[in-house]
Amino acid sequence: MDRIYFDNAATTALDKEVLEAMLPYMTTHFGNPSSIYSYGRESRLAIETARKTVAKILNAHPGEIFFTSGGTESNNTAILSAIRDLGCKHIITSSIEHHAVLHTVEHYDTTDEITSSYVKLLSSGHVDLEDLEAQLASQPERCLVTLMHANNEIGNILDIDAVGNLCKKYNAIFHSDCVQTVGHYPLDFRKTPVHFISGAGHKFHGPKGVGILYVNDNIKIKPYIFGGGQERNMRAGTENLYGIVGFAKALELATNNYENDSRYIQSLKTYMIEQLRKNIKGVQFNGDQEGECLYTVLSAAFPKTEKSEMILFSLDMQGICVSGGSACSSGADIGSHVIQAINNNPNLVTVRFSFSKYNTKEEVDKVMTKVKELI
Repeated sequence: MDRIYFDNAATTALDKEVLEAMLPYMTTHFGNPSSIYSYGRESRLAIETARKTVAKILNAHPGEIFFTSGGTESNNTAILSAIRDLGCKHIITSSIEHHAVLHTVEHYDTTDEITSSYVKLLSSGHVDLEDLEAQLASQPERCLVTLMHANNEIGNILDIDAVGNLCKKYNAIFHSDCVQTVGHYPLDFRKTPVHFISGAGHKFHGPKGVGILYVNDNIKIKPYIFGGGQERNMRAGTENLYGIVGFAKALELATNNYENDSRYIQSLKTYMIEQLRKNIKGVQFNGDQEGECLYTVLSAAFPKTEKSEMILFSLDMQGICVSGGSACSSGADIGSHVIQAINNNPNLVTVRFSFSKYNTKEEVDKVMTKVKELI
């Protein structure tokens, strides 16, 4: 049975060209980047070339790009640094952030170090910018604002420049979890007023276990992990050499093919919306699906019946991979905190379909056939 993979917001297939770029660093060029002989210097050069590639694409300075183990570590580092090094005493976030942000904020809020609050959400699932400004204006302490650029479950896109400008106005620190947009969306870190940005390689056909944290040159932070002084003394530990090479290659491919890939993937999403509307009575869509929304993510809500309640399980049995909410908390079937926050209707069952350049219209048709049978 051929599998149909419609869960690309959870992770993506490694691009063959990315694997080819990584292989030499798994086989012949295996030197430790911190060693002084030529073997080590080769590895060091590969890392710094990757850093320059990433910085150039994102319009940042190479000194602002730090390689990490992924989005979770990047988010944790940014939040800790804002509290410990930048004097933030209050954190404003939203109830639909990724758990890598929410649980980190909750953790620091249980200590006496900080207080935190959630910004209001509009019925579309977007952040209420008026409420954000009101909260910033009323806070006597320095604030950290941590809001994701695109939501991993519903795909809503934040007006990152508007938020950045509000933070500037109130001297707040701004961190954005861009895990769903780095590699999927043209970003310009020079133009966007933001202090920290997180990205992860496995969301755009790169390897798992590697990410970036962008740290704006204008702020000074201390390390989160201590030891051998790697990553310009900011993150100790031997670098994930082939992961870093793979991250840069994947970002390069994603950027070069952005126009065609995004247009193609958007056409699959639009086609699936049309097919769902045509064939499933009472289907609804979570978030701003046909407005400011990521072209890769489609969150659909089906009327709850005995059959539709089992839809994820039933689709899995048919070799179709989709998710109910985010894959990062799978196993814990407590429903999605994102869906609860924006559309807490107990009579609906949510399914997230997320697409990549490797999906096809035929696959959408096959999935639709199964969904019709199951609902």
